[in-house]
Amino acid sequence: MHYNCLIVDDEEELAKMTAEYFRMFDVSTEYVCSSADCYKFLENNTADLILLDINLGDGSGFDLCKKLRTDMQLPILFISARQSDDDVLVALSIGGDDYVKKPYSLSVLLAKVKVNLKRYEQIKQAGSASPSSAGDTEAAGSSDRFRMDPATMSVILNGSPIALKAKEYALLDCLYRHKNSIVKKEVLFDEVWGDAFFSDSTLNVHIRKLREKLEEEPNEPRLIKTVWGTGYYLELK
Repeated sequence: MHYNCLIVDDEEELAKMTAEYFRMFDVSTEYVCSSADCYKFLENNTADLILLDINLGDGSGFDLCKKLRTDMQLPILFISARQSDDDVLVALSIGGDDYVKKPYSLSVLLAKVKVNLKRYEQIKQAGSASPSSAGDTEAAGSSDRFRMDPATMSVILNGSPIALKAKEYALLDCLYRHKNSIVKKEVLFDEVWGDAFFSDSTLNVHIRKLREKLEEEPNEPRLIKTVWGTGYYLELK
């Protein structure tokens, strides 16, 4: 079966309550309580998004995220009672798209999930566009040096494809749509995460990951430039 959301959390009562709440708002959701059950679930089912706890009875959510990221690009949102900035940075660095601290508000968590589901659906629809439509988009917004490819969720840079994670692609796509113009942090938070009051550390981690993939010298970027205290811009000449 296919679900909008899979919750992986060893706090069974919380996972059950969250799943039931999501279903009330037409977000089809199932939950499991261990890494092993997550693997079993994904053998026979699919999901558009995963809510993942860090502390699981049979292992670490960090390890599970790394394994899932080897062949999955769907959004992964960490949900954890661990409060340190180090945990947040690790979660985002290994492929998490967001980090929600427990105890969380069900309504706020649902809003974050819906934003990520909408963004992921837009990416999938762009990737499944007909060849003629994709060609029109490519011709209108591409160059020999730099081109966004929604079909593979990658960027073509100097003729070479570079695969991106879902949130990385969404962030770069936002910068690309405003290329050669400053994009304020608040705009990036709103358009990519659906929240104008988001954490700077989350944005900084994703920008750093993009630079590591796209820049020859990530510490001296030529593509993704920082405007200190304001935002970023993608420089394409």
